[in-house]
Amino acid sequence: MQKAVVTCALTGVLTDPKRHPVPVSPAEMAGEARRAFEAGATVMHLHFRDQRDGRGHLPTWDAEVAESIAAAIREACPGAILNFSTGVFGTDISGPLGCLEGSRPEMAALNAGSLNYLKARRNGTWAWPPMLFDNPVKKVERFLSAMRALGIVPEAECFDTGIVRSVGLFRQVGLLEDPVHVSLVMGVASGMPAKASWLPLLLDELPAGAHWQSIVIGREDVWPVHRATAELGGNVRTGLEDTFYLPDGTKASSNGQLVEALVQVVREAGREPASPSEARALVGIP
Repeated sequence: MQKAVVTCALTGVLTDPKRHPVPVSPAEMAGEARRAFEAGATVMHLHFRDQRDGRGHLPTWDAEVAESIAAAIREACPGAILNFSTGVFGTDISGPLGCLEGSRPEMAALNAGSLNYLKARRNGTWAWPPMLFDNPVKKVERFLSAMRALGIVPEAECFDTGIVRSVGLFRQVGLLEDPVHVSLVMGVASGMPAKASWLPLLLDELPAGAHWQSIVIGREDVWPVHRATAELGGNVRTGLEDTFYLPDGTKASSNGQLVEALVQVVREAGREPASPSEARALVGIP
C-alpha cells in the first residue's frame, strides 16, 4: 500500500488551555507543529484562538492572527502542508474566507453537510444547548468557489453517512473535482460513531478513486479506528483537537506524543508515513 499522509490537528476550537496542553500563540503553535512534524506529521490542521485576552479559550477569524500562525509554522516546518478550518455557523463566511485569502494554505476543510450538534450528560441534560451546524449546498458552493480561485485543495469533512454520500453527488454535478478528498469524522455524539466496523461500509459509499482519512474523536475508542484505517489504506490524523489520550490510556502532554503513537500504528500496519514531498504528490499539491 502507498505511504500514509499523517495529519496533526494542533489545538481545536474551544478546549481550555488552562486545563489541557493546547497551543494558542504563534510561537506555541509553531512549537507544537514542529514536534508533530519531527514525529512524522506532514499536514497541520489549524484553528485559530483569540490572542487578545492572553487566554486563548475562544476561536477567532482574525486574518492577521491566522497569517502570523501560518508564517510561524511554515518557518518551523519547511514543506509542511497547512490545512485551515473553515467551520462556522450561519451564512456569514467572511471570516474563514479572509483567513484563506490572507494565508493561502494548501488545503482547507470543507464541511460537506449539516448536523444537529448534540451531546447529553449522564444526568439526562444537554451538555450545551442543541445547535445546528448548518452547511447547506449554497454555503458549500461559496466555499468551493473561493478555494478553487485560491488554488486550495478542499477536504470534505463528513460527520454522518448521508454527508458521505452527498460528496459523490457534489462530484456528480461538478462541484468537486478529482481527486476528491474525504475525511470520515467519527466519534461526535450525534454523528458517526468511532467504530472500526463502520469503515468498510463507509468506503463503499465514497466516489471512485477518492482519497480518504479518518478523524476520530474520543478516548480509547479512537485507536482501533486508527489501526483499521491504516490497514485499509487510508490516511490518518490525530492531535489535541481530537483526543488527549495515548493508546495506553495515559494523557498526552503534546501533539508530538500523539503523532509518535499514530506513526507506530501506521508502521505496524506495514506502511510508512509520507514525507512532505511525498505527501504533496499524494494530495496533488505542487
